[in-house]
Amino acid sequence: MINLQMNKLIVMKKFVISFYLIGAALGVFAQETVLPAKEQKGSYYLTNATIHVGNGKVINNGTIKVTNGKIEAVGDNIAIPAGADNVTDLKGQDLYPGLILPTSTLGLIEISSVRATQDAREIGDMNPSVRSIVAYNTDSKVINTLRSNGILIANIVPQGNFVAGTSSLVQLDAWNWEDAAYKTDAGLHVYMPTLLPRPSFGGRGGGGGGMGNFGGQGGGDPVKEGLEKMEELKTFFREAKAYQQLTDRKATNLKFEAVKGLFDKKQKLYMHANTTKQILVALDFVKEFGFDMVIVGGSESYQVADLLKQHEVSVILQQPHSLPTATDDDVDQPYKTAAQLQKAGVLFSISDDDSQTRGRNLAFNAGTAAAYGLGKEEALAAITLNAARIMGVADKTGSIEVGKDANIVVSSGDLLDMKSSNVTAAFIQGRKIDLTDKHKLLNERYEQKYELKAPRKGF
Repeated sequence: MINLQMNKLIVMKKFVISFYLIGAALGVFAQETVLPAKEQKGSYYLTNATIHVGNGKVINNGTIKVTNGKIEAVGDNIAIPAGADNVTDLKGQDLYPGLILPTSTLGLIEISSVRATQDAREIGDMNPSVRSIVAYNTDSKVINTLRSNGILIANIVPQGNFVAGTSSLVQLDAWNWEDAAYKTDAGLHVYMPTLLPRPSFGGRGGGGGGMGNFGGQGGGDPVKEGLEKMEELKTFFREAKAYQQLTDRKATNLKFEAVKGLFDKKQKLYMHANTTKQILVALDFVKEFGFDMVIVGGSESYQVADLLKQHEVSVILQQPHSLPTATDDDVDQPYKTAAQLQKAGVLFSISDDDSQTRGRNLAFNAGTAAAYGLGKEEALAAITLNAARIMGVADKTGSIEVGKDANIVVSSGDLLDMKSSNVTAAFIQGRKIDLTDKHKLLNERYEQKYELKAPRKGF
């Protein structure tokens, strides 16, 4: 009996050891371990680079001095101490501001087909107090793939059927969401009804809100139901405004508290809208409440560009690589919209909302806009300085200027060109970050297996 028990213990021990060995092996081969870089202290120089400042200027054979995470000096005449060992010669490579992804579910959705990895949406239509930042997962394997394409900052946006909650800006090299937070709860996101008597199918018509099969509940008049929904939102804001003016509140209303920043313009109102009708309805909120508004989507924003400029409303072109919203539009209209907004003087940014690329094509979307009437440096500004202005962080990032965070991308080719873009180094707040990602590891694994070519190299 004793021998039988001993044999069972030995077998179990072997099983446990085998289980942990297999688990360890899977852990080694299944995912990379990339640790956040330590705080940057002291000074260093990046020299002999073509510096694309982000505000339209280009400095040839330029130098940047970074001190304690900030840009201390930039230009083509920066003096470098003789014998300095903190100098990196970029050998003529191109240097850019870190790209900003203005709309993303990064860290909220890992695998769209696996429900357990999704945390971007709450139940119900009216969720102004939902904060996307507290659900942001800094261990997402998608993050590193964005960094490899030059994206160093992202706006984490909640999804929803109507009022979805607040978004926050994060930098992509952090241990947890508290470390990642760059600007928290900076804007409230509203997904507008389609306001069109046609099927939405969850497409681009209403910015992702989806109000039933025909834009409304129960097959009724979608335009009427949509307008009623927007009137409900106006009533909510009127009540919230009255609540803010109370001096003797007997109870705290979390939903009203969540939108108080809209009234003093510490927050922005992001209206997810594509059609002209949606945008015109959205402008009513600027007229009545004076909100600082951003149109997200904006596929038909070029038709009302003058009105957007008049009311100082910004636009985030959410997915330029798509078909036009209206069937009678030019097939290349999504590519031309950025240039038309630029000509009208509308502040705009470009995003990449494709569920397959997950933001990685941000730079190439801007490159397409550059090929359709937008200048190359203007296209770069659309995903750097313009995005920073819209997000309210232009004093900290978005361009290579003195006093700003050293959020820097180095590429051996044109960053906006899919064929030549090759990010060789990136810095977030002066820290040189690890550009290892799952895509590169799998690529190297099979290149080495089939002896195709040597492993990748940086500088």
